[in-house]
Amino acid sequence: MNDPQQPEAPSTHEDARALMHMWSHGRFWLTAIIFVWIDLWSKHWAFSTIKPNEPRNMIDGWLIFRRSLNDGAVFGSFSGQTELFIAASILALAFVVYLFVQSPKRSYILHIALGLILAGAVGNMYDRTFIKADIISMKDGTNAQQRMVIGKIVSDEDAPIIRIGVWPEGTHTQSFVRSEVTHHQQGVVRDFIKFVPNLPAWVPIIGGQQAWPWVFNIADSALVCGVIILLFTSSLGKRA
Repeated sequence: MNDPQQPEAPSTHEDARALMHMWSHGRFWLTAIIFVWIDLWSKHWAFSTIKPNEPRNMIDGWLIFRRSLNDGAVFGSFSGQTELFIAASILALAFVVYLFVQSPKRSYILHIALGLILAGAVGNMYDRTFIKADIISMKDGTNAQQRMVIGKIVSDEDAPIIRIGVWPEGTHTQSFVRSEVTHHQQGVVRDFIKFVPNLPAWVPIIGGQQAWPWVFNIADSALVCGVIILLFTSSLGKRA
């Protein structure tokens, strides 16, 4: 039995879901489309104009652009698990769209955050699906650890010596004895943004080391910013 003193609040126009609201779709999808375009264009620009092994100084002492290929996840973790990353990206995309559909139409910042996350996932998933590079693996004789070179093989398929150059030009080659290495081709992510400041020497243990040792791209930035905004808005919101 309903408590007559606590009537059920009628649903209002303001509580309508984003699914049926044109402007909510505009915020969400336009944010995603813009940042996917920026990400793919910037990767193409970096690998078309920046010379191999010649970083371009953008902000002296702070920021450089240099080409790098990543066969792992964010920050180079979980190397070689391309199929797993693509599957995880598809699940993440579905979950992001679900969050958008379930959100109130007036959750402006939330829609932008979800659009950024969608853009980050799509941008890197595109690379893992369509950008293929050759990968040579070998044992490092000094410490028996796996050494890996990512690039473009330019030697004949049956040649006893494998020559691999930078991707995609195939220049600046290195040579390896085919019988001493393994090689395969897989999807990789194009990175080019690198922060170069070092931590102050007085910081315990890690003083003097690079403040940000990873090379990243616009998709990574969009993904991280979207997650930060999402966590911040969720901590302030009343809904779980």
